[in-house]
Amino acid sequence: MSAAGRLALVTGGGNGLGAAIAGHLVAAGAEVVLVGRREEPLRATAERLGPAARMAVCDVADAVAVARLGAELADAEVSIVVNNAGIAGPVAPLVEISPEEWDEVFAVNVRGTYLVCREFLPPMIARGDGDVVNVASVSGKRPLARRTPYCASKTAVLGLTSTLAFEVGPHGVRVNAISPGPVEGERMDRNFRLESARTGASLDDARAAFVGRAALGRMITADEVGAAVVAMLAMPGMTGADVDLSAGMIA
Repeated sequence: MSAAGRLALVTGGGNGLGAAIAGHLVAAGAEVVLVGRREEPLRATAERLGPAARMAVCDVADAVAVARLGAELADAEVSIVVNNAGIAGPVAPLVEISPEEWDEVFAVNVRGTYLVCREFLPPMIARGDGDVVNVASVSGKRPLARRTPYCASKTAVLGLTSTLAFEVGPHGVRVNAISPGPVEGERMDRNFRLESARTGASLDDARAAFVGRAALGRMITADEVGAAVVAMLAMPGMTGADVDLSAGMIA
């Protein structure tokens, strides 16, 4: 098994981890469908990746929209699904987080994963082959103060992954998770700015305190995550696994 010659659906594919994963899949010989809520980043990424990439605007938290996406791709053989779409949610103590903020995080991070799996697993089961890779997070396995909805949602993704692997494994379908640690980029830069403002520490000190928790003393890159997803697809005996890619954040 590998990615070559297969069609992959990548949610949250317009930028960040999704775009990096899609790029590595294309480089490995796959075709990709980039899925997301905003057309502009999807189009830009599809154009950058070339003829092997196409785009589809879809809110994965919307059951009607996901069903419509499934209908649009009914004649295509989607054999890889990467559930990457997710939002970070609020940065605040739990008692200051509104129910609406909590529900929004779970709608995208957990409900979206469920809806996409529910839509695209039946053809895989019928064919007796396929791969689902759910992007979780080390934050689903270790404390991260002031980020309860995000951490809880990623723990839920890990539970969904392990249970679903046992449901569909007898049909030849593999379901795995990858748990990245903090990824270099704008999202983490934003978190460091917020932490600096909250504590009064310098931006450099806020960053150093965070990355110092990792065994390697650094964050990971989006390209490392993309390469890891491709590597996971080349391991047909792996299912129900959670691949930790965090520079030793929880070692």
